[in-house]
Formats: sequence, structure tokens, C-alpha cells
Amino acid sequence: MKPHGTWSRVAGALRRNAWQAVPTVLGVVVLNFVLAQLVPGDAADVIAAESGAATAESMAELRRHFGLDLPALQRLFDYLVNLAQFNLGVSPRHNLPVLTLIGGRLSNTLLLMGSALTLALVAGVLLGVLMSTRAGKWPDRLLSVLALLLYSTPGFWLGLMAIVLFSVQLGWLPTGGDHTIGAGFTGWAAVLDRARYLVLPALATAGFFVAIFARLTRASMLEVNRQDFVRTAESKGLGPVAITFRHVLRNALIPVTTVAGMHFGALLGGAVVVETVFSWPGLGRLALESVLARDYSVLLGILFIASLLVIVANMLVDLLHAWLDPRIQIR
Repeated sequence: MKPHGTWSRVAGALRRNAWQAVPTVLGVVVLNFVLAQLVPGDAADVIAAESGAATAESMAELRRHFGLDLPALQRLFDYLVNLAQFNLGVSPRHNLPVLTLIGGRLSNTLLLMGSALTLALVAGVLLGVLMSTRAGKWPDRLLSVLALLLYSTPGFWLGLMAIVLFSVQLGWLPTGGDHTIGAGFTGWAAVLDRARYLVLPALATAGFFVAIFARLTRASMLEVNRQDFVRTAESKGLGPVAITFRHVLRNALIPVTTVAGMHFGALLGGAVVVETVFSWPGLGRLALESVLARDYSVLLGILFIASLLVIVANMLVDLLHAWLDPRIQIR
């Protein structure tokens, strides 16, 4: 097929998937809004409690100012109209546009999630390849036990132990934050400084997924090894390394990438815990702060952005499948 035709199919598939995602996002938005309304209290209650003195008149004025006194259906309609214009509203807590608050934290979360997912995929696939090529032998058994330990260890506990070891005992890495305050680094010095703060939260986030990808890669490669085309490649005289990486691994990666796309939402959900443990200024910490402050405008905005990220991730996985196996049709 000509490259132009291939890109046309890809563009058409992206357009169709985007339109199919609209009702999904709409359903997520409505469901999140309804669930937020069921939680007792609002931002006016928190603001009044923190001020230490509030009258019924001041509380009513706060609710009127932020539109909290309107009926739920009216607020939902106004929210959907604003959302259609990509206006996520104003935060009662910070008195700033929600989009501004999210924009200031989104890059940090994407950096953490992207680093953790890349680390989990690379480490998990390499471990899975090693386990499959040594199936039934002591390296396979040892790595299987390691994978089971990582799978059974909560991310927050792994993060705390990493802080104790690498920060408190060895002093190699910082305990939290995303950069050295007041250092004024520029260029590569700033990149390296940021990387030092990224290592521990990325490791804590990736641990659980390394175990999943390693076990899945092992099982997929053992299954592909029994296929006829592998025996054909062996009969042609190809070496074991070429067969493993050019034929077996490429086909075994299809279920791995599928699971990676499915777990992208879990990565975002786990950001709340990891970002809190490491004081990482991302969407996870902002979501937790919004819940505590009853700032549902920010919380709904974060959930909306998260749903878009998950949909985009799954669309990219579909395209990756078509690249890994040309027999897969992009729909």
C-alpha cells in the first residue's frame, strides 16, 4: 500500500475514534458532576471554616458569587455549555481559572507518568524476554519471585522505602519536590537537577507495572514461540537473537501494549498517592487538595482532562498495533 494511502487511513481512523469518544467523555462528565453533588458540603463551607467567622449572610453571598446556590440541573447545563467552549470555570478556592491551575500542573504529571510508563515497559519487556528464554530454569524462577514481590508491594510503601534508603541513608537523591528551590539552574544543569527529583517517584510508580509487563511478555513470548512462522525462521538458519527480537518479541508486544493502554488510567489514578508521598506538584496532589477544599470545579476539570488523556492513549495503542502487525486493520 502506498504511504499516502496509509496516512489517509490513519487520519480517517483518528477522526472516527475522536467522534466515537465524544459520548464517552460526555457520560464521564455527567457522572462525575452527579457524584460531586452527592458529597456533603461545598467550597463556601470550607472558606467559612478557615476564616473562623461567618454569618448566614456571608455564606449566602459566597454561594451566590460562585453560583453554588443555583439548582443542580442549571449548574450542570451551564457547566456543559462552558465545557463546549473549553472553559472549565473558576476555582472558588484559588479564585483563578481552572484551566490555568491545571495547566500549571499538567506538564509535571505527564512527565512523571511518561517516565514511569517508559521505565515499566522497557524493564518489564526486557525481564520478560529473559524469563521466556530461560523458562523453567533458575533465572526464570528468580525473576518470577521478584515480579511477584513488585506486584504485591503497594506503590506508596515502595516510595517510602526508597526515600529511607536512597535519601535518608545514602543521601543520593532528594526526598521530594520537583527541583532545587533557589538554585537557578539553566540548560543541562536544570535538566539533571529535575531528573534527580524524578527518579524516586518514577521508580515507585513503575514498580507494580514492571511486574505486570514482565509476566505478560513472558507468557506472550512462550505462546508465540509455538507458532509455525518461528519454526520456519529457524529452518532458514536465523540465529536465536534475530528470531527472538525480530519475530517473537514483535508479535508478543501486541498484548503488552494493549494492557499498557488499559493501565494508563490506573497510572493517573496512582499519581494521587505517589505525588503526595514525594510532594510532586502535579494533578494528583491538586486533585487531593481540591477534594479536601470541596473545590469541585477544579476536581471536575482534572477528571475531564484525565479522561481525554486516557482516550488519546488508547487511540495511540490502536495505531501501534497496526504498526506491529500490518494484518490489523485500522478502524
